[in-house]
Amino acid sequence: MLSLKEECLHPKTGKPYIVSSTGGKECSVEGMQNGITHVFVVEFASVEDRDYYAKEDPKHLAFGTSLGPIVAQVQVVDIENGVS
Repeated sequence: MLSLKEECLHPKTGKPYIVSSTGGKECSVEGMQNGITHVFVVEFASVEDRDYYAKEDPKHLAFGTSLGPIVAQVQVVDIENGVS
């Protein structure tokens, strides 16, 4: 997942377009994980870049397909930073 930051290329520039990508194994002490074991946060410069990643980027789509046999559940949440 983290390698997608360098592997996903912008369709117009041909350059990586993910601003930042971080993640790892869940380690909360609060006990409210609801079965989630790993979390990843991917940041984009624009909604358009986010939408391309989610709906069209061939590297991201192939990665998602490859998870099918090994991942039981995926949960995706999008946010606008600083908006409450």
